[in-house]
Parts: sequence; C-alpha cells; structure tokens
Amino acid sequence: MRLLSFFSPLLIAVLFTGCGQNTPPETKKADIPPPVPAPAPPPEDKRPVVLCFGDSITAGFGLEVGQAYPDILQKILDERGYSYHIVNAGISGDTTQGGLDRLSDALRTPPKIVLLELGGNDGLRGIPVSRSRDNLQQIATRFTAAGAKVILLGITLPRNYGPDYVREFEAMYKTIAKANGYPLLPFVLDNIYNVPGMMQPDGIHPTAPGAARLAANVLKILEPQLKK
Repeated sequence: MRLLSFFSPLLIAVLFTGCGQNTPPETKKADIPPPVPAPAPPPEDKRPVVLCFGDSITAGFGLEVGQAYPDILQKILDERGYSYHIVNAGISGDTTQGGLDRLSDALRTPPKIVLLELGGNDGLRGIPVSRSRDNLQQIATRFTAAGAKVILLGITLPRNYGPDYVREFEAMYKTIAKANGYPLLPFVLDNIYNVPGMMQPDGIHPTAPGAARLAANVLKILEPQLKK
C-alpha cells in the first residue's frame, strides 16, 4: 500500500505528460486564412432589349462563340452609339410551334424590339403553311401585345419542294407583315446564299463571314426602329 501510494503521483504525472505529447499544437489565429469574399454579380444590363427570336440561323449553328449574327449586331450597335442589349434567343431546329411553346419565357425579358426569324424548319419538314402562318401570327401578336415592336425576318426553301409550296411559304411572311404593319426582311440570307465562302457545307447555315453579312442585312431594317 505504501509503495502504491508513493508511485501514484508519479504515475499520474507521467500519464498526463504522455497525453500532452499527442495533443495537436494550438492553431494560431495568424495561420487561419481570411475568408475570401464572393465575387460581386455582374451589373444588370438595363438597356432596352432587342430579342433575336429564331432557330439555328439565329443561334449560330456551326459557328464559334461570338460569331452568330446577334453577337455581331451587338458590336455594330455599340460602335454606332446605340444603347441596346441584344439577346440571342435562337434554338437550333426550332419550329414555329416550338417558338410558340417557349414564348412565355421570352416575354419575361421583356423585349422592346423582336427580330422574329422562324419558319424555315417548318418548311423543310413540309408542315402545312397555314399552320406555320397561324403559329407565327400568334407569336408576333403576343410580342406586340407585350409592347414590343416586331420585325419579321423571312426565309425561302430549296426549289425541289415544288413551286406551289415554295410560293405559298414565301408569301406567308409578306401576308403577316402587310396585315400587321410589321417591317419585313423577305430573305435573311440575301447576298449570302450560294455565294462562295458565305455558306457552310450543309448549304443551310452561314459561315462566320456569312453571319457578318447577315447582321448587315438585318441592320438595314432594324436601324430605323432604334433611338440613340
């Protein structure tokens, strides 16, 4: 009992010393990196919106980022001193029905001017022109009701679709434009289609130089609607 009593304080001291050796060193405040603040969100672009609402020609199918006609149009407007925000709402493969289905999202922008470029995929699929015309009219009407100015961008079809169908298809844009007083660019690929270097191998979509020329085509009909 006396031996145990003699060694007990020493044993306790050794045990506590051993435990202290396994305790990680205290972290100094200086060693803790300061919190990194989250990056500030980009400022909201409050300029009036020009909405490019269309299919693959608007989306820039087959082109690098920044080469689609809406991107080029934005650069031109900036250079000329116009304070507008171009929004690319093009979806490759979209039809007039597809445009109608996603119209509610597009109206949330909300746009001041709409460059409406749809119908080409309807024609390539042989959809009855009356149906495409009705969808296109509904899209344009809803944009107009929301306070936007609508500009129609027309397209045509390969001649092997038959003269009657092609004629009726081309007339669709003219009919809607005339009935509603919309400015009309009858053929967005004017001076681009079948011009060497202006079209991609598929014969449907413009190359980067073709998209630049397309932007110039659109600018001619858009610029009279702009304010500085």
